[in-house]
Amino acid sequence: MQVYYDKDSDIEVIKEKKITIIGYGSQGHAHAANLKDSGVKEVTIALKENSSTIEKATNAGFRVVNLENASKEADILMMAVPDEIQSEIYEQFLRKNMKENSALAFAHGLNIHFELINPREDLDVFMIAPKGPGHTVRSEYLKGGGVPSLISVYQNKSGQALDIALAYGAGLGAGRAGMIETTFKEECETDLFGEQVVLCGGLTELITAGFETLVDAGYAPEMAYFECLHEVKLIVDLLYEGGVANMRYSISNTAEYGDYVSGKRIINEDTRKEMKSILSDIQTGKFVKNWMLENKIDQPNFKAMRKKAQSHEIETVGKKLRDMMPWIGKNKLVDTSKN
Repeated sequence: MQVYYDKDSDIEVIKEKKITIIGYGSQGHAHAANLKDSGVKEVTIALKENSSTIEKATNAGFRVVNLENASKEADILMMAVPDEIQSEIYEQFLRKNMKENSALAFAHGLNIHFELINPREDLDVFMIAPKGPGHTVRSEYLKGGGVPSLISVYQNKSGQALDIALAYGAGLGAGRAGMIETTFKEECETDLFGEQVVLCGGLTELITAGFETLVDAGYAPEMAYFECLHEVKLIVDLLYEGGVANMRYSISNTAEYGDYVSGKRIINEDTRKEMKSILSDIQTGKFVKNWMLENKIDQPNFKAMRKKAQSHEIETVGKKLRDMMPWIGKNKLVDTSKN
């Protein structure tokens, strides 16, 4: 496994280039701010003319340009918009307008790997994929650190695509933590699997099912919230700092014994079969096909699932308890008024 650090990159490669970030959400705001603070002289934000984030980007000191003009001006264009709208943006604004021999960059490999975007042959195409949400990319940078990131080159028309990608990653702060070389395929498929099976889908369903089991058994919702959601951060911090063994070293012997004897009753052979089935859906493109079709009809199922989840008792109980602990939100990563 090849890992690159700041010593392997030269940020001067991009300091004089015109870099445009398409989108100003979680990743977009972090990319823009970190590159600017790293000395890139011209960082602009490209947004649709009716975008609700124009004011946020302008208030942060960035010049906002429309997508057509951005594609004509930029030396590097970073796609930092949701997967489901990237191909439309590329076809409508970028394909005909991007400068010859410029670079198209991605923070996630989905649209390239599944050929939703087929980039022009004269372009450099690379990926810098931070292994964390944009708010963490920004907060770690401000602390003097960085978030480990995946790096890959898909097209190297200029012969310097890797150097440009490494410089871009260094500008994000990724070179402080390490840039791991991979492929668009590997990044995309493992990322989707991790999100669905463990980090988002698996974890939230596990938390919700545990909460519901305790509440259905007659325990107070507040107690269920603390045991099944609130304390997850304590365990995750231990895992993050030193892995599974480190977490087990820190917890009580009773908790560790319960870990060994009960964990496999939850994650059993049936669960593992479902994991393999989900991975197959990802590898074959079935998941991406269904997600893109969902977007073609304005996300009715997605919106219904989101609305149902937001109205769950765990959300109302959690808000009440978090209001009793104001220190939790004192230095929160996400501030929807700014990023």
